[in-house]
Amino acid sequence: MRTEPRLHLMVPDDFDDYDADSQVHPMARKMFFGSAMAEPFAEAAAWVQAHHVRIIDTAWENAPAGEPFSCVLSVYFVFEDDGRD
Repeated sequence: MRTEPRLHLMVPDDFDDYDADSQVHPMARKMFFGSAMAEPFAEAAAWVQAHHVRIIDTAWENAPAGEPFSCVLSVYFVFEDDGRD
């Protein structure tokens, strides 16, 4: 797997996440924009199909009137690791 230093989650050296209640679970967010409701969903479906990710959550937002892309779909995900379940 290729490593991208700018994509790493930085935590202090003394950070302790061994307790199950405080473990760090990094995830990413990708936003999809459209002027009609179907556009962000179609774009998101194609993107998810092209990448090996597991969807954690989604959020829908309508941008203020006058914005060129008034429909916004946020997809929260983690990258799947082939070595884990």
